Amino acid sequence: MPVKKKRKSSGAAAADDTSLKKCKLGRSQPSGKVISGEEHFSSKKCLAWFYEYAGPDEVVGPEGMEKFCEDIGVEPENIIMLVLAWKLEAESMGFFTKEEWLKGMTSLQCDCTEKLQSKFDFLRSQLNDISSFKNIYRYAFDFAREKDQRSLDIDTAKSMLALLLGRTWPLFSVFYQYLEQSKYRVMNKDQWYNVLEFSRTVHADLSNYDEDGAWPVLLDEFVEWQKVRQAS
Repeated sequence: MPVKKKRKSSGAAAADDTSLKKCKLGRSQPSGKVISGEEHFSSKKCLAWFYEYAGPDEVVGPEGMEKFCEDIGVEPENIIMLVLAWKLEAESMGFFTKEEWLKGMTSLQCDCTEKLQSKFDFLRSQLNDISSFKNIYRYAFDFAREKDQRSLDIDTAKSMLALLLGRTWPLFSVFYQYLEQSKYRVMNKDQWYNVLEFSRTVHADLSNYDEDGAWPVLLDEFVEWQKVRQAS
């Protein structure tokens, strides 16, 4: 989710806009063999694609990012944008530098809208791989935080946790409520990393939670808070 602000998007219809520059994903040889788009990746074309969205500072900023999202038919808040940012190794939410774009899109072998759209299933599949998801989750902390801060402000942390764990962690809605009423105003990196580990290892009824384990105080207090709620 590399765009911090949102405007109404034309969604999938943008992908059908005849004004968009199309590219062929493959072509047939007389033998019937199809040559994939990857074999025809063009760095020059990829750079020209970048400049469709970049400003004079040679960076795709928030406005260019909104147009980019419209063109590929993806909402800025869609998790696929976070996975794409991870693939591009983007440092800051809402921005793609020329170097990040060229390195990442070259890795994906994408030099136009249609080729990137053809990679959506692959990008989504990264979320189902345990190792890749862990890397994306850890990447999200530094990606989303203000660069002059060592921690995530709690509102940003809640939004990112909702994006990453909201659909898969049974206790997420309860944990979200806990954060809402808690004293915490920021979440540090150790807390962020441990929330993922907690979500993967601790049962929804908290029956296997080890009070003597090396969990951050934030999670100890969450467990205590939830047990009080369950007992009432």
